[in-house]
Amino acid sequence: MRHFLDTVDLSRNELARVLELATQRQESLGWPLADYGVALIFEKPSNRTRQSMEMAVVQLGGHPIFTRGEEVGFDVRETVEDITRIMAGYHAMIAARVFSHTVLERMASSNAVPIINMLSDKSHPLQSLADVLTMREEFGSLKGKTVAWIGDYNNVARSLAEACALEGAHLRLGCPSGYGASDDELARVTALGAPSVQQVTSAEKAAVGAHAVHTDVFVSMGQEAETERRKHDFAGFQVDEALMSVADRNAIFMHCLPAHRGLEVSGEVIDGPASRVERQAHNRMHAARGLLAFLCEVNDITKGDTK
Repeated sequence: MRHFLDTVDLSRNELARVLELATQRQESLGWPLADYGVALIFEKPSNRTRQSMEMAVVQLGGHPIFTRGEEVGFDVRETVEDITRIMAGYHAMIAARVFSHTVLERMASSNAVPIINMLSDKSHPLQSLADVLTMREEFGSLKGKTVAWIGDYNNVARSLAEACALEGAHLRLGCPSGYGASDDELARVTALGAPSVQQVTSAEKAAVGAHAVHTDVFVSMGQEAETERRKHDFAGFQVDEALMSVADRNAIFMHCLPAHRGLEVSGEVIDGPASRVERQAHNRMHAARGLLAFLCEVNDITKGDTK
């Protein structure tokens, strides 16, 4: 049973296959999810994730079922394992957006149906697929390109780093002191195939010559109590026109959204000509469709046999 909990659950060739499927017209993919349901469980609310996943399922002929976290009550109303096994009797796949990555690992350990990570505290692999798809559309290939991440080395950054390494891109991390990746994590990403991985405590040093500059909110959902401290610690890490001016002259700006103009990014950048955030957000649907089609292939989901 193949699951998708982290970007590195795909090999380099499999990532290429997912992105190939993401670019194919709907009619060429057939209807691999025809007559099947896909459960979409949201412990954490989302705009883009719900919209993109529901439409991706529909475009493959399936029926998405949106479920709030309190409706299933992981380990409150029922155990994670019971919920997974019961839902597997109704659906071809289960996707979940959760607080704790261990919930996804427990779901996957049941091996009842493919499990998809729509976001956890550890990673956001669906976002990384859309990010790479967007950069490929811009550059053709990421091999040898330099991708800069400005801000906290969080779940979004981790998945982006993995995807960029698999794509053969140079990676630069500009993180405030105390918010960067560990040495072990930098070594792990390098081992995935990145030609170079560099971490600095300067946004400007990270952005110099970069072909794509990424950032995220300084205060993520669930970190509201840290708002004032983080604003202080992240001073000087806003992606503004001055920072973009040191990147490659054709550099693009990317943000997984939602964005806070005037904090992690200036309005001039996110609303300016270098911004690709709208295309990046729209590519969430195409990337999800490609992943779902891939999981149908490798798990041999055919009519009458979802297990």
